Amino acid sequence: MKFKTLFIALFCMLSVFATHAKIEVDKPAPDFSLVNEKGETVTLSDHKGKYVILEWTNHLCPYVQKHYGSDNMQKLQEEYTGQDVVWLSVISSAPGKQGYVTAEESMALTEEREASPTHVLFDPEGDVGKMYSAKTTPHMYIIDPQGMLRYAGAIDSIKSANPADIARADNYVDLGMISLMAGQQVDKKLTAPYGCSIKYKS
Repeated sequence: MKFKTLFIALFCMLSVFATHAKIEVDKPAPDFSLVNEKGETVTLSDHKGKYVILEWTNHLCPYVQKHYGSDNMQKLQEEYTGQDVVWLSVISSAPGKQGYVTAEESMALTEEREASPTHVLFDPEGDVGKMYSAKTTPHMYIIDPQGMLRYAGAIDSIKSANPADIARADNYVDLGMISLMAGQQVDKKLTAPYGCSIKYKS
């Protein structure tokens, strides 16, 4: 009986560790499937062969509002989806917590802000966010056509909620994509994200 109890406890510990496993830049990006705003299941590996940008978001976060209110995020989305890059906006806010939206609300937000992500994905249990060690909104990731994670971190170099700082900041996502699409290595592959904490279920 003691052995069985110990085994169950160990299994639970390993399961938690796997859920919170740390991702590594220049290693394969963990695969996942989430439902989008149209009720369709979107799987990361289905987009192998294309660049994928992941954006963790919360429309009520002042740091997210900085980048959407200034059209900075929309310009990035338009620039790269126009080059056949897949842009996945992920919402890991749990029901009842700040940033949680229904599919209908997310579509209204996309239209209102004139945003152009390829998909808005819902992660209310937080499993994918934790898999990617996503901590803030925004938190950005770049995955290359071979499925390798090439960048993880902040959207840019100035940690503030002031839109006036955007023009003088280094946009890590833009610089990373420019380097990768030119066949070069990303200069800063891992940076500290800044923003609001993701409002996970637990």
